[in-house]
Amino acid sequence: MASIPSTATNAKHLIAARDAFQRALLDWYRVHHRKLPWRDAPSVYKTIVSELMLQQTQVKTVLPYFARWLAELPDFVALAAAPEARVLKLWEGLGYYSRARNLHKLAKTIAALPAVPRTPSEWRELPGVGPYTAAAVTSISFGAHAAVVDGNVVRILARLTADATEFKDNSTAVKTVTPLADALLNRDHPGDHNQAMMELGATICQRHNPLCTVCPVFAFCAGQKSGDPENFPRLAQKKIEHLAITRAWILHDGKLLLHRAAEGAKRFANMHELPSHADLGLDEATLLATPLLARKKRGITRYQISESIHAFAPDVATRRRLKKNLALHWVPIADLETITLSGPHRRWVTELLAKFPH
Repeated sequence: MASIPSTATNAKHLIAARDAFQRALLDWYRVHHRKLPWRDAPSVYKTIVSELMLQQTQVKTVLPYFARWLAELPDFVALAAAPEARVLKLWEGLGYYSRARNLHKLAKTIAALPAVPRTPSEWRELPGVGPYTAAAVTSISFGAHAAVVDGNVVRILARLTADATEFKDNSTAVKTVTPLADALLNRDHPGDHNQAMMELGATICQRHNPLCTVCPVFAFCAGQKSGDPENFPRLAQKKIEHLAITRAWILHDGKLLLHRAAEGAKRFANMHELPSHADLGLDEATLLATPLLARKKRGITRYQISESIHAFAPDVATRRRLKKNLALHWVPIADLETITLSGPHRRWVTELLAKFPH
């Protein structure tokens, strides 16, 4: 009975066929890549904005945000000069708001430099820039010999080599496959090669139901020869934590009461949401005893959060007490579009206002 080649053996064969692999990948990309706005008249600024927007977010979601962003903040100087509140407002709905803050800090840093950095090591020293972003920006914009490695690239390389290792998390997988990604990098066209790998993972070598029959590097893939490429990569299951939050819907005199997170908050800094019982200084049982208007769910990193929204009508004394809380804000309904709400709460507030006219 013939032995099954090891991952290391498959990787060696792939590296040995590197030239043919690179040609097949690049020929496919140049014909079939999606026409995306950051690839039209590309610039360093467009590349970094698109890369940060695309982290944890699908292309179809990013497209309208990218267009609005570029229309108002067309370059590093414009972004650096913009107030944070406006930056967050333009980002509203994309989630993971630390990306917007990092992009803002990055623009301020670059705008103060005599020239835009050109090497991966220089970019990694900038705020909010990790190895993946540094490699993407410098390879695409300056032809730097740096391979990008994200979840898409991990998936492609794990399938190409039939790597059955169970990685404890994506970061471990990225570190493990980076040497192979570097070895396969097309040094004549590093930017196009990196974009081709990302495009392949997004459109062909998908997590589920990969389109192996039209894959340009099908002939090099040990995973498809195994009969079940979806077996690769293997990542340990994330431990999901479940949280429940009780929130209040308080309308008074044409104004909605909202809570604004502190500037130094880990998540949603300076952003508004419906107040929780804790924000209001209320016992949870008090709020749970009021009419339930909606029950909503959302996910943030490893958390699955269930949020119940209850109609609460505070008496005069309670309203006076709430006004003394500087984190609570009575926002006129007509002004809701001018503030930054977290994406889910924007949707929920809109739904509730339509359902329960003020």
